[in-house]
Amino acid sequence: MGLIGFLIIGLIAGWLAGKIMRGGGFGMLGDMVVGVVGAFIGGFLFRLLGLFPGGGLLPSLIVATIGAIVLLWLIRLVKKA
Repeated sequence: MGLIGFLIIGLIAGWLAGKIMRGGGFGMLGDMVVGVVGAFIGGFLFRLLGLFPGGGLLPSLIVATIGAIVLLWLIRLVKKA
């Protein structure tokens, strides 16, 4: 997957995570950043747990979305403190 595909998955994952977490989102660029960083977090967490969902669009989107949800949860946890 190229850079454009990675950014598109990041944008979608960030948007999905914002909807799942019932947040207002961070705008298009902010959602993309959350999704891209979430993809790294999701990949790390999945490898840490020994889970390898495989390649392709849907598994990448799932991993990135889960990572973005974790990132949003952490951001909200820090904001409360």
